[in-house]
Amino acid sequence: MNLLESLGQYTTVVADTGDIEAIAQHRPQDATTNPSLLYHAAQMPAYRHLVEEATEIASDHGGTHDCMAEEFIDRLFVLFGCEILKVVPGRVSTEVAASLSFDTPATVVKARKLISLYEKRGISRDRILIKIASTWEGIKAAELLESEGIHCNLTLVFSFAQAVACAQAGVTLISPFVGRIYDWYKKEHGGAEPADQDPGIASVTRIYNYYKKFGYKTQVMGASFRNVNQIVRLAGCDLLTISPELLDQLEKTAGVVERRMDPIKALASKEERLFLDEKTFRWMHNEDAMATEKLAEGIRKFNSDAHHLQEFALSQVAEKVG
Repeated sequence: MNLLESLGQYTTVVADTGDIEAIAQHRPQDATTNPSLLYHAAQMPAYRHLVEEATEIASDHGGTHDCMAEEFIDRLFVLFGCEILKVVPGRVSTEVAASLSFDTPATVVKARKLISLYEKRGISRDRILIKIASTWEGIKAAELLESEGIHCNLTLVFSFAQAVACAQAGVTLISPFVGRIYDWYKKEHGGAEPADQDPGIASVTRIYNYYKKFGYKTQVMGASFRNVNQIVRLAGCDLLTISPELLDQLEKTAGVVERRMDPIKALASKEERLFLDEKTFRWMHNEDAMATEKLAEGIRKFNSDAHHLQEFALSQVAEKVG
């Protein structure tokens, strides 16, 4: 048995890529995408037909070049999502633009549009996770969307406050960023953190135990891994989204993974149940310097990645309509 097979006994494995061939190779349950991943995938000759189809639809849609570029991006996300769903049995995460991270109504409108585009292609909303940054505004949007049967993946989770608020909102799953938390503490402390004191692992473990202790349905999907050790130390977590490079390493390494996270053991957690209103959430999140910095940085980075995709979209549309 290899480490990937062993991990799969306890945890749902998710592929973190827009490369459909890589997804098919590793046979994960689900897949996640973002603008950066799709931008790179869209450059590959294998997916040129999807780019051309999105360009055709966007040019037919008309309007200004910016409007057509936005339409191109929405269509490209959905076209890639549909292709990914042909090779995974579960769900695909499709991202709402990071520029909407502080706009609840606009996030809701965009999510509804993406779901509508999927449904017009015969894809059930049960197979789609709308990926939203876990700001207060994003969490409120997700709460409304979940009430409509639109399932959400709240991303860029760095603080316990974010995790608590997401559970209160009844979101389907959250994505705590293990590697980015580790990076911050490594930089802060001027060197690598010991493997058994990894702050990213500690953060996910605390959230997992809190959710299981108090019976929240929200699932925890660890994300943003720097190495295989971080992954195996979270064996038992509901889901883990893993890059193709690390999936390769897990698959090529013989061995058995020990279960580290267990819902029964979580009952012994000393955490007390919290109920957060907006003021309490903002203060509690603000008190976590790492989380405050990494959430802001993450939104900026996702937005920058989206700009690259938008520039690509504008070039495709301009070429098409002249």
